[in-house]
Amino acid sequence: MDFVARILRLGFRSLWFAGVLLFVTGDFVVRTLRHGGGLPLPERTRWLQRSCRRALRVFGVEIEALGPRPTSGLLVSNHLSYLDILVLATLLPAVFVSKSEIKNWPVFGWFGRLAGTLFVERARRSDVARMGAEIRAVLAGGHVVVLFPEGTSWNGRELLPFKSSLLEPIVGSLHPLSVAGIGYTLADGSVENDVCYWGDMTFFPHLVRLMSRKQVRVRVRFAVITEHAGDRKALARQLHAAVLPLTH
Repeated sequence: MDFVARILRLGFRSLWFAGVLLFVTGDFVVRTLRHGGGLPLPERTRWLQRSCRRALRVFGVEIEALGPRPTSGLLVSNHLSYLDILVLATLLPAVFVSKSEIKNWPVFGWFGRLAGTLFVERARRSDVARMGAEIRAVLAGGHVVVLFPEGTSWNGRELLPFKSSLLEPIVGSLHPLSVAGIGYTLADGSVENDVCYWGDMTFFPHLVRLMSRKQVRVRVRFAVITEHAGDRKALARQLHAAVLPLTH
């Protein structure tokens, strides 16, 4: 009986999700035309926020947010799933930094490109330098930039060490610095296997499992870093220590 319910839920949500994708695509096109063919970054982040709110309703996601949400500056968070981006984008207009492979993902890569996501090839030092300059420019524009310094999504058993390469733009700057901890619970199923996206998992089978679950609850805890370390490696360790208690 539970299997039948999951199949029916998956079918209904798949149709619903397709409708949402059509709607948000039309919304983007209309707003782009109103701006003469080029949608400014603030409009892109607000479009992403509206779109993610619609998408999360399809997934049956219920969010509890605690602590002060940033309105500008750098936000550093743990990373469990592609769902993290939808959750954080729903809570605040933001520009995300993502690894370049995501750009070619179905649905989520498309969302990211339209929303102004900054894609980086971490293995190329020259691209990391380019990305640092882009992050500085976005921060200077008064936007929130979201960074997942673990460098990959993970299973939630532990918080991976933070990579420091993309933290350079915030070192010595006056831009606000915030952290967030994301944690999920499921009404049915396994968070580690059905929500977290890690290891050798592939996108579509994981998406099918996620969409067939009854409800996903997510708690996001925010905190402000008032004083931060003066070099990026020390800052990476400081932020790791600040995020860790927020994930439990």
